[in-house]
Amino acid sequence: MTIVETLVGLLPTLVGVALLMAVASMVLRGYRTEHPFAPPLALLRGALQLAAISLILSGIINDPLWVGVGLIVMFTAAVVTVTRRIGMSRQHLLWVAAAMGLGVAVTLGIIFATGAIELSPRYALAIGGIVIGNAMSIATLSGRRFREGVIDHWDEVEGWLALGATRRQSTRELARRAVYFAMIPSTDQTKTTGLVTLPGAFVGALFGGASPLEAGRFQIVVLAGILCAGSIAAVTLLYLLSPVRQKPVVESS
Repeated sequence: MTIVETLVGLLPTLVGVALLMAVASMVLRGYRTEHPFAPPLALLRGALQLAAISLILSGIINDPLWVGVGLIVMFTAAVVTVTRRIGMSRQHLLWVAAAMGLGVAVTLGIIFATGAIELSPRYALAIGGIVIGNAMSIATLSGRRFREGVIDHWDEVEGWLALGATRRQSTRELARRAVYFAMIPSTDQTKTTGLVTLPGAFVGALFGGASPLEAGRFQIVVLAGILCAGSIAAVTLLYLLSPVRQKPVVESS
């Protein structure tokens, strides 16, 4: 297939995606929200990254060494992203790496040690990428929610400290609440799987030729892995963040 034929075949997809992003930006701009063009810019960045990773994966997907390198790159990018969202510092970077590393390691260890999913480079890359990405989202949500909670309830935190509570005790309930709210999206997605949504892993397995039963088994393992890694990452991160020494700086809009 020539380049021209490939481009012609992609034309309907490009037109459809462009229209979807135009509608999204128009709706956001019409409502005067901040950064109305963030969705199309994010999609463009994602498309370029997917194109690059597709070219790379075509040559390494069956090579254990390079799959390991790919997972390390994904993990590093996820750690940096979370750290930027909760406040960039060397200490935060180390804490995020430790929290996410523990969550991802325990989750993948259980999945492959039990034989829930076959240990192979292809499956390691697929499951690893999904678990890392979702652990990143949950860690980000928990960290930001905790930060906002401490800012909003700083008088309460100071009150606990005045009564003799430790720094960790003074923010314990705020940390627990942040973990709970961070887990809601993943928990709701799990509860509505098959009823409201057909997750990407399930659909991808079907398109790849797996039977509905096999695709369902794969998806259940994925969902369990997301909840496990996210729970560990969020709880560990907030355990490390919770001894707050001073009121966090309010981010400028």
